[in-house]
Amino acid sequence: MRKPAGPPRRAGAPPRPAATISAAPLSDRDIEALQALLDAVPAPLEPLDVVSLDGFLCGVLVQPARVPESRWLAHVTDADGRALPPGFDPRPLQTLVRRRHAELGAAIAGRRWFDPWVFETDDPDDVRGAVLPWVAGIATAFETFPAVMRLPPEETVEALALLYRHLDADDLEDADALLAEIESLEPVESLAEAVEGLVRATLLLADAADAAR
Repeated sequence: MRKPAGPPRRAGAPPRPAATISAAPLSDRDIEALQALLDAVPAPLEPLDVVSLDGFLCGVLVQPARVPESRWLAHVTDADGRALPPGFDPRPLQTLVRRRHAELGAAIAGRRWFDPWVFETDDPDDVRGAVLPWVAGIATAFETFPAVMRLPPEETVEALALLYRHLDADDLEDADALLAEIESLEPVESLAEAVEGLVRATLLLADAADAAR
């Protein structure tokens, strides 16, 4: 798993008005603690890292029907949702995950800006490398909980293009409309622009899910 090295440097993002949420945002120290807790999940389980986790939570939150916590939480500590071994205490990890879930949920429900956990790489020009783990996380949520992918394509194609433009075209089989939409987008010139696209895509998918309810 790709993990941010040392204290994470947050990617730049356009300023937005501050929003009041029900759970306190996680600090950089909290994020580092969460990564350490994920690293401590015993093998052979394969937990998400914090960047993929953030995308995954957004993918859970934009589903047209609420995903029960008991279902999505299992995939945080193992991509396949395997049970934790006896003796492993997941409560500290789950507390931090729930806080981030609540923070993202409040922002998405209010259609407000949020800061995705996307961190700069050693190469400032490597925009794709910085956002790819986040995109992989939201794609994992869509594979695990595919209801959002069954929404009318005309309602989701713009949002999915903003996300999946960071993937290799070879990974998007039988998706001609999506590939055409991706081709119509202007190239991403900065990490801040890419991050703004992630947020816009998430909120567009939330709109599509609301319309389907």
